[in-house]
Amino acid sequence: MNLMYLYLALAPALALALYVYWRDKYEKEPIGVLVVCFVMGSLCCLPAGFFNVIGAEVLGFDFDGKNGLAVSFFMAFCVVGLGEELCKYIVLVLYALRKPSFNEPFDGIVYAVMISLGFAALENVFYVQDGGVGVALARMFTAVPMHAACGVLMGYQVGLAKFMNESVRTNISLKGLFLAAFFHGAYDFVLFQNSSVLLTFLVFPIMIWTLVLSRKAMRLHSKNSPFGK
Repeated sequence: MNLMYLYLALAPALALALYVYWRDKYEKEPIGVLVVCFVMGSLCCLPAGFFNVIGAEVLGFDFDGKNGLAVSFFMAFCVVGLGEELCKYIVLVLYALRKPSFNEPFDGIVYAVMISLGFAALENVFYVQDGGVGVALARMFTAVPMHAACGVLMGYQVGLAKFMNESVRTNISLKGLFLAAFFHGAYDFVLFQNSSVLLTFLVFPIMIWTLVLSRKAMRLHSKNSPFGK
């Protein structure tokens, strides 16, 4: 792969990872655990990609062709959105959540974003290898930030759940999974369908809404950090 393409593919994920690491103001997470989260997130691309291919075959979805609203809806929400976010969620709750360094709610955001950006980084490598500089620049401002923002929404809820009563912990944690899957699915749906050009333009308010919610989530957990008081 062309080295310039590789840099363009990895740069946005690494830049956002550094930004979220910087936003963790009061107690930084161990670099080793963050690296493992990033790597494990990238490996999530493999089962998620397999699931996407199987889902596309079952639904009759064509990634390069014309797809109706119903097929696009199920592909976006039930296959890609839920499938990819579930892979990330499994790493978050089975690996990061159990680490002693996960000792405040904001850590849920940090670890979830690292996992999501690992996923986005490897996914980006595949896309940029096929599409070149134009695809790299487009995804730098769309798909990669959306992966990060969905990670924030998931991590916010998992961070809350970690320190709540056991009777509500699972429900709150799963809320994070479904919030991430919803926004991921909504973003993909308007891009997958090609029945309405106007519907495609909804991608911009969906992205803005997701990014605004993610910034608010980061601000709330940072403000309420037990280490900042």
